[in-house]
Amino acid sequence: MLTQLRIRDFAIVAALELELATGMTAVTGETGAGKSILVDAIGLLLGDRADSATIRQGAERTDISAVFDLERLPAARAWLAERDLDVERECHLRRVIASNGRSRNYINGVPQPAQALRELGERLVDIHGQHEHQSLLRRDSQRQLLDDHAGIQSLAAETAHCFHNWSRLRRELHDLRQASSERDARIDILRHHLRELAALNLSEGEVAELESDQRRLANASQLLETGQHLLATLTDGEGDAISDRLNQSLRDLDLLHRLDTRLGPVSELLNAALIQIQEASGELRGYVQDFDLDPAHLARVEQRLTAAHQLARKHRAAAEDLPALRARFEQELDALEHSETRLESLQHAVDDALTEYQNRAGQLSERRSAAARDLDERISRALADLGMPGGRFAIVLEPLDKATAGGLENVEFQVSANPGQPLRPLAKVASGGELSRISLAIQVIAARAARIPTLIFDEVDTGIGGGVAEVVGLQLRTLGQDRQVLCVTHLPQVAAQAHQQLKVEKQTDGESTHTQVLPLTAEERVTEIARMLGGLELTVNTLAHAREMVAKAAVIESN
Repeated sequence: MLTQLRIRDFAIVAALELELATGMTAVTGETGAGKSILVDAIGLLLGDRADSATIRQGAERTDISAVFDLERLPAARAWLAERDLDVERECHLRRVIASNGRSRNYINGVPQPAQALRELGERLVDIHGQHEHQSLLRRDSQRQLLDDHAGIQSLAAETAHCFHNWSRLRRELHDLRQASSERDARIDILRHHLRELAALNLSEGEVAELESDQRRLANASQLLETGQHLLATLTDGEGDAISDRLNQSLRDLDLLHRLDTRLGPVSELLNAALIQIQEASGELRGYVQDFDLDPAHLARVEQRLTAAHQLARKHRAAAEDLPALRARFEQELDALEHSETRLESLQHAVDDALTEYQNRAGQLSERRSAAARDLDERISRALADLGMPGGRFAIVLEPLDKATAGGLENVEFQVSANPGQPLRPLAKVASGGELSRISLAIQVIAARAARIPTLIFDEVDTGIGGGVAEVVGLQLRTLGQDRQVLCVTHLPQVAAQAHQQLKVEKQTDGESTHTQVLPLTAEERVTEIARMLGGLELTVNTLAHAREMVAKAAVIESN
């Protein structure tokens, strides 16, 4: 539900802030006052094309924002959640249009493209009389409304699930058959690759070990010569080896320690150093004694590394990845060698999934057909009450050549606005007034099933008057009992039925013009409706008539 609307520097509105309520709200005012400005502003906020011409004269930008209560809007909450856009009780929209025509758009404070506003807007508001936001013109919305009216939402969801399962299995079967057509050639290639990999028989991590061996063997002379020199430095020589020097130092320190016991820690450290050097010498001696200088070993290592890199280049892989590649080829070969069995079982699964889909879709078609007949009769009767005598409404279920997630038929709303005219798709109804009244009839009949709680009717009463206007007002008020209805009207019979009323006034000081929108008190409503009844000169009779109309609407609702 739309709870707040703020407009700044839009058209001839300098600044406007409105708190909107549930029920039916009538928007009235003199001809030319700009009654549709609210609708236009909301349309911009919901993604209509931005135009710098909408900026108020002398201003740099237009700024429009709104707050929506999401309690009754699960589809909008789900849309926001999918995009990680703060899903709370309220949703804040804002659009700023600059003088260069560019716009900045925000959803819950996060910058978004205009397309995002349009997508979310379709889940927040239906604007009737303006094609851009009228969900009833879309076939998917028509199908959804029919399913909601029939109470078959779960059956429709099951049908869609069965379709997607069947489609997935068909794709798997197609891919497997395509693979099977090349099966023999692929098996031969895999077996050849596996023979080469098996001949090399490279183990996991072996390449790293071979590279380490190659580096060591290729530098054997340097390693051995340097190792022997280090060993001599540590242990050998005639009194100048490190171990000899440490031993002499320890003997000298022992004499000093007898004279001063504070040298004890120094003696312990030197002892520890001597032990470390002796251990290092032992390790180094073993390394030198066991060192492999076999040139043949180096040749074997280099030969194996060369073979590994050559085979890796053939498969466009790293040498260390060859063991994993071998395992992958083995798995693919096993799958191909058993593909005939898989093909047979997958074909059975596809057949079973198709049967399940056809059963669900068949039930869906039957339920839709029955619900369509009921809606046809009820909406056709409502059209006559709304000033379209002889008008006919029909829901056409057109069988499809192929299965879809939505079922076995297209759902299309068709209407004939006048006697003798053929039925035409609702989207092709030319008259905005007729389209608004047709939409009103549909919405009133399907109110319980409808998903969008905020409806805006722009000039829904165009071309009607008298008793029909009163019926339109009654229908809108009835719709407002469960929904939020905003209706721009010039008829007192419609305005009198509203739960609350807004008056649009255009004021000028001779140099500039601006429009303001004022919520009316009960007495101000009577005065405004009297003006709509009798013009600028208010009489006792028109005021009494206006008061009677407002009172009558409240009495009818209470009964």
